[in-house]
Amino acid sequence: MKIENSVVLVTGANRGIGLTFARELLARGARKVYAAARNPSTVTLSGVEAVKLDVTNLAEVNAVAQHASDVTLVINNAGIAQAGGFLAQDSEAVTRRIFETNFFGMLNMSKAFAPVLKANGGGGMINVLSIASWLNGGELAAYAASKSAAWSLTNALRHELATQKTQVLGLHMAYVDTDLTRGFDVPKSSAEDIVRSALDGLEAGELEVLADVLTQQVKKGLAGSIYLPQE
Repeated sequence: MKIENSVVLVTGANRGIGLTFARELLARGARKVYAAARNPSTVTLSGVEAVKLDVTNLAEVNAVAQHASDVTLVINNAGIAQAGGFLAQDSEAVTRRIFETNFFGMLNMSKAFAPVLKANGGGGMINVLSIASWLNGGELAAYAASKSAAWSLTNALRHELATQKTQVLGLHMAYVDTDLTRGFDVPKSSAEDIVRSALDGLEAGELEVLADVLTQQVKKGLAGSIYLPQE
């Protein structure tokens, strides 16, 4: 789909990748950008419409879907993370909290906005995923598991929404230079590069964007790690 003249809703749009999406969408000629955040007063970008939205709150999700009934593109960007492994004492509580946003929040948004996109001609959906969809070293165990689940959700939605001509794109990347990764001393991509790759892929009709070299290498290497027993 094309960005120019589109109407877009971005979750988690007050900072990081979400804010960069909102800024780039305006630069590419989007007709309207709804910038969603739990606290809309934290949305300071000029030219967008700030909306209050906690993706884990189904009442708020449905209210925003009713308000933003002209949306043609949904960007499911909202996400949280917390360091720690599954054997940590609080791992169950941490995992449930992260899944509520990263998986169930994406599911809530997808169900609420699927009819909106259908009514407006199909449109598109970008689900912000991660290289952690395929790798889990235990440092961000619950986050990685949630992104694996969100990848599976994205793949299923692509098939379910095909009949209404909604393009569903999964965006994968490694570390990005945002508040979320401030404490990690690792190579990072710029949010601008990631967002440009995502929107270029969307406009080219792609279903998946691997936005940096490391992510591309990891995805390519997945096929080489499969063990096929001899009969």
